[in-house]
Amino acid sequence: MALVPGRSVLADHLPGGSTVRYDSITEAIGNTPLVRIDPSVHGLRHIDLYAKLELLNPFGSVKDRAAWNMARPHLAAAAARGSQVVELSSGNTAKALAVLAGMHGLTFKSVTNRMRVPEIKDLLLLLGAEIEELPGQSECLDPTATDDPLTLFHRTISEQGSAYLHTDQYFNPRNTEAHLTGTGPEIVKDLDGRAPDWFVACVGTAGSSTGVARVLRENDSAVRVLGLVAAKSDFIPGIRTLDEAHEVGLFDPATYDTIEAVGSDEAIEGMLTLNRRCGILAGPTGGAAYFGAVRRLRAVDAELTEDDRRQTAVFIVCDRVESYLGYVRQRRPDLFGRPARTNSPADLTEEEIRTAPSVGVADAQAWIGTGRPLVVDLRSPFAYAALHIDGSVNIVDEVFGELLRGGLPFSRSRPVLLACPVGEKSARYAALLTRMGHPEVRSLAGGIIAWRDAGAPLVRD
Repeated sequence: MALVPGRSVLADHLPGGSTVRYDSITEAIGNTPLVRIDPSVHGLRHIDLYAKLELLNPFGSVKDRAAWNMARPHLAAAAARGSQVVELSSGNTAKALAVLAGMHGLTFKSVTNRMRVPEIKDLLLLLGAEIEELPGQSECLDPTATDDPLTLFHRTISEQGSAYLHTDQYFNPRNTEAHLTGTGPEIVKDLDGRAPDWFVACVGTAGSSTGVARVLRENDSAVRVLGLVAAKSDFIPGIRTLDEAHEVGLFDPATYDTIEAVGSDEAIEGMLTLNRRCGILAGPTGGAAYFGAVRRLRAVDAELTEDDRRQTAVFIVCDRVESYLGYVRQRRPDLFGRPARTNSPADLTEEEIRTAPSVGVADAQAWIGTGRPLVVDLRSPFAYAALHIDGSVNIVDEVFGELLRGGLPFSRSRPVLLACPVGEKSARYAALLTRMGHPEVRSLAGGIIAWRDAGAPLVRD
């Protein structure tokens, strides 16, 4: 092959004859592919479903865009004064910021209530990040909890003159802006200048869903936006429950035409479909987006006929599966050649959860006064250390769930009172223990927050 001066040999083998060569890895952020999902997979007859593959960003997630957009204007000044980059994150934003900080000679600190995905924690440590886990009543930042250590830390690092470079993903408009200028316009461009009829996004910090929705509606006001949240008391990495979403400064319910919940089992099912049928190595968040999209669109598809205009829908695949193998193994051990899951709260019916035995604060105090019940606090060790009911024992909810898989962990003759932040997880476990045959178990209604608000005594380690 003859070489043409000033032209890369690769140019003859790339679409459009263009080279892909960058001076920095940050130039590779964005311009991710939009891939059509084969109709034989999802079964929709009148709707074309597309996946926006944000997992192909260089650091592995949609958060690469926001992290770079939030940090970029301040990195040079931060390097000049030797600041530390800090973010309240235990996931993909922290991962991207750890890389960006290291590239600019800076250190990075992840501050969180709880590192719930071990692989992400290990990866952050590998990237040189410092991790600080603070006690907190919520699983994410709650600005309304003014005495929460996580909230107090957020307020301190957000003050003018702070020595930190705090990117502040929960409230920084540049989080949303990254998708106003990047993700949203890319979707329109790849659909030949048209917005899709449907846009489906999981709600985390709400930056991507808010930014993309705004761009799409500016292109076509008829675009319908489906926001997906995690089911109550469930955990899907990167997705908040509806209650948690309301604590995020960027979240605006008006962004979404509909908000629906997805469970962790459904997210894993959607993930497996993308992994096995589509060759897309999506994590649980992408799986939740796919599952929620197909569930909603099936009802729409059923009302369309061959005479109707064919519709399009786009969902975001946020990140990759490799970081969540432990999460999946815990919930679906059968996928790894282990015995199937037993005694799981995810297997409860809504009726069982709704009728779970519970007790209010005053009656719980009286019950504890008799010295009879074993009080089990299901919160993180940091939250427990900050404030807890005197005499209670701390068994983190994931560990408690593992104990139950082996059968009843307590004697049937010992009454049990379960407590969590707001009484949702404890209600599920109370329902499960009741199903398993424990005769006297109760959930603390309203959780530790209700106990605190009632002025009941709490002690500190």
